[in-house]
Amino acid sequence: MSAKPVETVQYRPVTGVTLWLALIALAAGGFGIGTGEFAIMGILPEVAQYHQMTEPQAGRLISAYALGVVIGAPILSVWGARLPRLWLAISLMVMYAITNFASALAPTFNWLMLFRFLSGLPHGAYFGVAALIAASMVEPYRRGYAVGRVMMGLTVAALVGNPIAIWLGQWAGWRWPFALVGGIAVLTIYLIRRFVPRDLPEIHSSARQELSALRNPRVWMTLAIGGIGCGGMFAVMSYIAPIVTEGAGLPTQVVPLALSVFGAGMIVANYIGGWAADRWLFRGAGVILLWGLCLLLMFPVMMRHNVTLFIGIFTVGTIGALGTILQVRLMDVAANAQTLAASLNHSAFNFANALGAWLGGVVIDAGFGLQSTAWAGAALSFSGLIVLWLAWRQEKAWQRRRAADAHTA
Repeated sequence: MSAKPVETVQYRPVTGVTLWLALIALAAGGFGIGTGEFAIMGILPEVAQYHQMTEPQAGRLISAYALGVVIGAPILSVWGARLPRLWLAISLMVMYAITNFASALAPTFNWLMLFRFLSGLPHGAYFGVAALIAASMVEPYRRGYAVGRVMMGLTVAALVGNPIAIWLGQWAGWRWPFALVGGIAVLTIYLIRRFVPRDLPEIHSSARQELSALRNPRVWMTLAIGGIGCGGMFAVMSYIAPIVTEGAGLPTQVVPLALSVFGAGMIVANYIGGWAADRWLFRGAGVILLWGLCLLLMFPVMMRHNVTLFIGIFTVGTIGALGTILQVRLMDVAANAQTLAASLNHSAFNFANALGAWLGGVVIDAGFGLQSTAWAGAALSFSGLIVLWLAWRQEKAWQRRRAADAHTA
């Protein structure tokens, strides 16, 4: 099914350098968020050693952050429904800066858990409103392109931001990556105020209109695809540090390189996702999920050799293409609840993060070894395919009802 622009989206085309700078400003927030979200995966050994616990126990920080995203996206989207989108994006970045600086100063593990949860609250709402701002600057048939460029900040973080943050954490201590992320958030605030046009069209909404997304079964099915299907990627990547060091026997200094390879895969995924979202949508999501299932089934074999391990890490990163496809899909089905629906995509993405990290930790603690994280991930990808098939049937039924209503009107 090809993507069709939703009538409720208003836009004012922005071109040339103005568009380029505006998208970079919005992507800078994604860069900071991506660095803050994924860097913890690379410094889990340092955090665990500092707090005298196992790495799966320290992995609860990943789940705490992801839980914050799941809860924060709907609450902050509804709260900000009447705010201009530009100022909502800035407010969310202010919150992200404060909570990451607090994480850097956390005196105990429990305080760190709390601050990681609070850091996750603005995550989904920021990406949702940033995607809508980007979509309002281009023609409807280029929405996938614009949203993909905003998401590029997240993927560049995996390539550049995360390795730098991990290296900083290994060299100076685990607190410094969080301080770095807080600084990136402050920079993003300046860039948005400086480069994003202030006269973009606004769709005035209310809390009641935004909450209508929660009564939309097409929204829920789209979220379920990402919330389950993307979990396969996180089941592996949440434990990338022990996979590289304990599984492959490589030195700790190689972990940032592994995260860079993963980031390169996500950058490729970003281009694929934007292209597929503007052309295929459901078919594109199916291809990505099937691709992920095959990769994760092969990953335990690829772990046996260093070269194939890094090929596997790169290709697992390409599963992230699903995020952009589902973001555009939500714009099509959300009607007058655009902000909440767009934000919930990242709640689903981080539900997948929490689910994958939890399931990976379960199989490791059960004694099945690090390679079992890929088997758990493959099960999640397969489950995502089942949900996608159910969503496709739901969409066909909705189109039939709509055609019948139009015929009888």
